[in-house]
Amino acid sequence: MDGELATNPTANTDPAARWSLVVPLKPLVRAKSRLMAAAGGPLRPRLALAFAQDTVAAALTCPVVWDVAVVTDDPLAGAELSALGARIVPDLPAAGLNAALSHGAAAVRAVRPDAAVAALNADLPALRPAELARVLTCAAGFPRAFLTDAAGIGTTLLTAGPGVELRPAFGGRSRDRHSASGAVEIPLDGVDSVRQDVDTGDDLAVALALGVGPWTSASLPPGARTPEPRALEH
Repeated sequence: MDGELATNPTANTDPAARWSLVVPLKPLVRAKSRLMAAAGGPLRPRLALAFAQDTVAAALTCPVVWDVAVVTDDPLAGAELSALGARIVPDLPAAGLNAALSHGAAAVRAVRPDAAVAALNADLPALRPAELARVLTCAAGFPRAFLTDAAGIGTTLLTAGPGVELRPAFGGRSRDRHSASGAVEIPLDGVDSVRQDVDTGDDLAVALALGVGPWTSASLPPGARTPEPRALEH
């Protein structure tokens, strides 16, 4: 798998594209459990995959992103996200979210030792490449940095510059933990699409108002679909 990362034909060769993103995704049957009320039955795993597809597709078109590594053991998600151009890293630790992120960062740096690495949530269906570029460009000024989520409690993105350990502490009140660990909070407005993760039906409603990508739009029940899903940016 590391060899595939080294020869990634979809990697951005622009010298300004310094970032490798690590996106964690648990098995789809266990993903997005808090969406049960809004998206029960077979719709919930389908939406979890669609969120990840829109997130990864947007990230891959971000001008400062070199490549995207998805840490997952889900075969369907691996196949679908690989088809978009992501590289799949098996979740060998199988010890939760933060262990998966550390493993993914290590896999990236086994190939690109000087990579700037960012952990990015897989549930950002309204993600805009230009907003992500603004966040990452700001983060480049600090050894470690993070972006808090729309609720002001969690974290949607954590970065580590070349040679700096990622040290992820996602989950729950991760804003406080990342700040306590010495990471700098990214002070940007106007990057709502990078902050708006989706855990609940209310979160999904806000993401829909921002404008979700084509996979999420196509996975919603017909009555809930946005009239014009956000077009992919190139």
